[in-house]
Amino acid sequence: METAQKRVVVKEKKAGLSISDIILVGVLLAVGAVLKFFVGSLFSAGMKPNFIIAMYCLAILLIKPRFIEAIIIGIIAGAICQVFPGTPYINLISEPVGAIVMAVLVYLPLQIGKFSLKPIVGTFFSTLASGMAFIGILYAAFYTGANVKTMPIGVFLVIVLGTAVVNSIIVQVLYIPLKLALGRGRDD
Repeated sequence: METAQKRVVVKEKKAGLSISDIILVGVLLAVGAVLKFFVGSLFSAGMKPNFIIAMYCLAILLIKPRFIEAIIIGIIAGAICQVFPGTPYINLISEPVGAIVMAVLVYLPLQIGKFSLKPIVGTFFSTLASGMAFIGILYAAFYTGANVKTMPIGVFLVIVLGTAVVNSIIVQVLYIPLKLALGRGRDD
């Protein structure tokens, strides 16, 4: 008589982004672009809030990509930003900076009890990192003689901080429902 052997399920290590991950990133970046176009058009202060940052932060939270994949998500987000009026090419550097910050913060234990603070804290600091990189590159270009428009740093900082707060709220509100709807589990 044979005895039944214990069945073991081995979960394979994630090798890269799945097709559903790529589609999710694309949809969220498209939503960010639509928000940037329609809501951003209500602002006339020169620099407009960038909702694309909120959406790539949400994507990174949901799919937890490797760092190189996060950088690629940031580059794609920066390329999408090139469609909108503004200072060309700077977002190709500032968005990957924000994406890297988010990718790092995804792996930190940021929670109070069962409530995850990753969406609000991660998005806030990622938006700050992206905004500060943008401002730094813009002013470096300005001081080296490039033909770029600037405004007082205080105005930029208010816009960056305001965008960081708005992005953080958007991502915090959307994170749990999207995570559950996509079947990404309840645990962090």
